[in-house]
Amino acid sequence: MDDFRQKHLDTATKNKLTAAIAKWVATACRPVNVVEDEGLVDIIRIASNDWTYELPSRATITSHVQKLHEAEKGKVQQALEKTKAVTLTGDYWTSLSNHNYLGVTAHFFDPEWKLEPYALTVMKTEERHCADAVAEHFMKVAREWDIEHKVVSLTTDSARNMIAAARQLPFEHMPCIAHSVHRAVTVSLTNSPFDNALAKCRKVVGHFKHSAANQAELEQQQVAHHQKKESLAQEVSTRWNSTLEMIKRVQWNAEPLRDALALRATNVVMPTAAELEKLKKLEAVLDHCRYVSELLGGEKFVSCSAVLPALCHLSRVMEVTEDDPAYMIKFKGIFAADMEGRKEKTNTTWLRVATALDPRFKDLKCLSKPDRTEVWGTIRALLQEMERPAQPDNQVTPEPPTKKPTLMLAHESSSDEEEDSIEQCLEGYKAEPLTGMDDCPQEWWSAHEGAHSEMARLARKYLAAPATSVPSERLFSVSGHVVQKKRASLLSENVNRLVCLSNWLKAKSSRLG
Repeated sequence: MDDFRQKHLDTATKNKLTAAIAKWVATACRPVNVVEDEGLVDIIRIASNDWTYELPSRATITSHVQKLHEAEKGKVQQALEKTKAVTLTGDYWTSLSNHNYLGVTAHFFDPEWKLEPYALTVMKTEERHCADAVAEHFMKVAREWDIEHKVVSLTTDSARNMIAAARQLPFEHMPCIAHSVHRAVTVSLTNSPFDNALAKCRKVVGHFKHSAANQAELEQQQVAHHQKKESLAQEVSTRWNSTLEMIKRVQWNAEPLRDALALRATNVVMPTAAELEKLKKLEAVLDHCRYVSELLGGEKFVSCSAVLPALCHLSRVMEVTEDDPAYMIKFKGIFAADMEGRKEKTNTTWLRVATALDPRFKDLKCLSKPDRTEVWGTIRALLQEMERPAQPDNQVTPEPPTKKPTLMLAHESSSDEEEDSIEQCLEGYKAEPLTGMDDCPQEWWSAHEGAHSEMARLARKYLAAPATSVPSERLFSVSGHVVQKKRASLLSENVNRLVCLSNWLKAKSSRLG
């Protein structure tokens, strides 16, 4: 044992361990005082056979985390410098200690057409979130990262202050589609014919969720009915998809639930057969809503080009059929009306161009024929704008020289050639075959960028925009984790540093994996 304990780690290995601990603390947002945990040092001593090993101090780990943050921030800045178009998502969040934070993420294609999402800030804000202040917050973030001239769009929720702020910003605004779907489902379920059935489901779930003995009896019944043991899903009032999951679990476990409830005297009753049938029809349409939300909520794949096809799909799902009972007619009618009322807030022009630039949807079947023609006209104008050389804002236009007939003819010839080039560009792209729904538009553009270079420039700009503000909202699940662990002692700049660093390291790990 003495020989065993006399082994010592060399300095290089200790430095690697220190760096690994700092990276772990940063990635997992662990508290720095974890290095004072006796259990951790014992694990490393056993694994290394060095019983003299001591963990680095809190100050050492803090210093390493700061250096790691600066190194990773530099890599993000380099990636931003290489791209010409950046899209943002943003959202505000209030911590348990009643502090306000703004989360902002950046999204763009790298040279290989991989869609890169990066956290830019989780910034503490003191001002009231009026439109002027909100607009200035976003511009401040853009200036800090030196991308104010590269940002082309901002995706946020549809709060009034966000919409008003977007009017003051020099880039396009994309209202979050996930919020629109969420709102439409919530409105449709309020004071709906499903209220009684859903109320019974909630009581049934509560009966088994709040009692270990009741849960054990349910599991016994699940085994008796040759079903897997599973708990019921608790509904969360702010998340309609939890309502869907609750319905699914109750439907699937209807027989085990009835038998388990019959074992004890209780006032809790299962939904009737008719109510379960109602819920089955509701489940069918909500499944489509969840599919659309998941389709549009990703960070690593193109989403904004799928918005119009997805909404077209939902519109068809919500069409009333002859077989629909009255309660489904009411639900579908309210849902369709609510979504229709939100159209005016949707950036339709941007979404139509993005749809046309996606090889899966470029036939524009989700639009009417006149709208399809208008979209290609818009893209034609964008290509023409790209052909024109940029003029400095302060440049004085000189007096035009006297034009001779031959020079005018040459100018007209050049203009005609430009028009022909743009038409060839458009028609060449339109002639490409559609890809399948499961094909990746990023891979397609990576393979075809050389053949359609001008269209590819537009695609890099329009397809990078996220359809939802979910990426910025996800930062707050990490932020809440950090703030809760550190309590009020953590400075706001450290919240920003830790959350952003965690995001960058996880993104890096995902790319390498």
